[in-house]
Order: sequence, then C-alpha cells, then structure tokens
Amino acid sequence: MRVLGLSVGVWLMGLVAWGSPVWAYEEAPVTNGGTVRGKVTLIGGKPRPMAFNLVTIPDPVYCGRISTGTGWRIVEDFIVADDGGLKDAVVMIEGVQKGKPFRLPKVRIEAIDCDFVPFVNVLRDQDEITVVNMDPVEHDIQGYETARVRGARVLFNRPLPMNPFHRVLGLFSNHNHLPGEPMVEKIHLRKGRNIFVMQCGFHPYMFSWGVVVKNPYFSITKEDGVFEIHDVPAGKYTVKVWHPGTKSYLMKDVTVNPGATVTVNFAYRAPQGRRSVHEMVENPHFGLEMLGEDVKIIPSVRLQKP
Repeated sequence: MRVLGLSVGVWLMGLVAWGSPVWAYEEAPVTNGGTVRGKVTLIGGKPRPMAFNLVTIPDPVYCGRISTGTGWRIVEDFIVADDGGLKDAVVMIEGVQKGKPFRLPKVRIEAIDCDFVPFVNVLRDQDEITVVNMDPVEHDIQGYETARVRGARVLFNRPLPMNPFHRVLGLFSNHNHLPGEPMVEKIHLRKGRNIFVMQCGFHPYMFSWGVVVKNPYFSITKEDGVFEIHDVPAGKYTVKVWHPGTKSYLMKDVTVNPGATVTVNFAYRAPQGRRSVHEMVENPHFGLEMLGEDVKIIPSVRLQKP
C-alpha cells in the first residue's frame, strides 16, 4: 500500500520523527508562474539607536573609523528611506513545495572596519559560512541560534586572528585590507528555528544575521524596502517577513494566479524606548580623555548619525 507515492512505513517514520509528514522541496520547471511584489516599511519614526561607548571596548581608535565622532559606535540595524522603506528585511514565501532551482551562493562574511558585511544573509540548513578578517585587529566570532521561547544556543565560538601581513600606514589612517585566514562553519539549526546571529566578543556592536530558508522564493529588501519574487507556481501561500531590528515576523496569506502579479505590503512599527545598555550621553568618567591627550577617534570611513 502506498500513500501519495510514499510507502506507509516511510510516511509513518516521518510522522513519528517530526509530528507531521516532512516534504522536501523539489526542483521542477515552472510554467506561467506568478510574481509576488510589495514593500516593507517602518512607521513611527526611526528608533533610538543601539550605541556602544568606544572608550570601554578594545581597539577604539581603529574601530572608531566608523563612529559618531564623539566616541560612540552605532549598530545600524534600521536603515530607513525618507518614505519609510526598510532595508534588510527578509521576505519569504512559505508553502511552495515544488518550483524553480534552489541554489544559493556561498555565504562569505567580511569583518571590515569592525563591521560584519553583509549584515543579513540567507542560506539553507547545513550550508557553510566563511568569515574573513580584513582588519588589522583580532575578532572573536560567536554564533548563536536564536528563539524567543527557548532562548539562544551556541553554534560556535572561535577567534579570528588579524592578518600578520596587514600593512598599516600612519595611525590606522590609511591601510590595505588584506584577508586573513578564513573561518568556515557549517550551520545547522534545531527544528522550528531558522534564525542565527553572529557577534564579535571583543567588539559587541558587530552583528551579522542569518536566515535559513526552505525554498528559493525569498528576497532581501534594499534601501527602498521594495521586494519582488518571480516564477512562483500558482497556489495559495503565506508570505512572511523578518527584520533583525524587530526580531519578529509579519505574515499575510496570498493567492498567486498563473502569470499574474500579486502585491502585498508590510509595515513594522518602530520599537520604542531604550534598545541597548548604554545611552549616548556625555559621561565624564568614560570620555575620550581616557585615551590620552594625543589620541583621537576620527570617523574616517563613515560618520554615523544617531
């Protein structure tokens, strides 16, 4: 006896192991597929930034190449356009079991100017990530699987040494970014989780987020917040969006008709109140004078604005 092409034994094994039948995504030609497009916005104004006092953290002068110019480093997790368009939101279509090829480029993350680039990545479960240090300072790479209910789980914690041949001219004012020895880790998340975060243990304002997807129907929004996903097989699906600043999902059900375009928009409400331990206020006990009279923090790469 067979059930939908699977033997009863195999079907029951999947049911026992997971609580419901498990269907792997299947690649197949898509004829007259539809398009899901829309925009992700943030309403309520730009949130108060997550800020870190550089004086209290290692390598303040070099890492201050990206800073406010007053001794603070801001986590730029909310990049918002003038019309509210939100960058770095991951839009996913759930429920597509068969469709276009599911081949993702390998994830390569650079630690450069004490920043992880890219800030958001998409990958499949069991994929590898490669982290390369482009800085003349050491980093400490900590990876965590995240979840609101059961808390975080450590995936890895490894040092990322600087390249000993990194050439520096002057006091970090000019240098050549030379890649160091890469760190390679395979990402495997527990059932029901699909988000992980990577942070530097030395420089806590360094973040990079990863979203594990189950099919190739996804998009990461650019500065305008717009997304567009093509070649979607006709059917009824759930469209989900996730953003690292909100750490929450928004969901809407859609029906995709053959060859048609469906528009679905999402709006996050900006988080209110304090978002980090420190506040960007002048503190006489932890001011720039702690570095000495001849040491300055100069945002030569980018001047951050609160």
